[in-house]
Amino acid sequence: MTVAAPNLPDHLEALMPRIIARARRLTRDRDAAQDLAQDASLKIWQKLVDDADIQDLEAYAMITLRNLATSGWRQSHASEEIREDHLSCLPEAHARLALKDLMSAINRLPDDQAQLIRLVARGETSPADLANITGIPMGTVMSRLGRARVALRVDLDLSKSSAVSELI
Repeated sequence: MTVAAPNLPDHLEALMPRIIARARRLTRDRDAAQDLAQDASLKIWQKLVDDADIQDLEAYAMITLRNLATSGWRQSHASEEIREDHLSCLPEAHARLALKDLMSAINRLPDDQAQLIRLVARGETSPADLANITGIPMGTVMSRLGRARVALRVDLDLSKSSAVSELI
């Protein structure tokens, strides 16, 4: 609902109990909630006086409250720069996540392509060896591997010329 200037006090006043209740949930302090509600009301009032086109006044009020609360929280909590010794995950965690993504992508391949890619992942890189292991003609092995590599690059959002090692 777009609020016209003559109805401004009525619409904003009707919202005040909900604004104050939401402010209390955001701040968990009665006095801070009153301050936050007042700040939000002033911001909303100013926007409406400036002829802002607010379609849903209640939603706008709730978003304004949240943004003000977040801004206040950020200002009141000092932050410190994250140093290398503050890292919460081991350096190889990113590589493990990338490997997990790769394994999931391989599992989404058609069975005939996935089987060949798994053999390559285990160290079988010779097309002739792959053909002997699977009993598939070498030309078929090559074409299936090519299609599997293309599908993996698309699934993992890699460029056409990129290697799988770029995941890490």
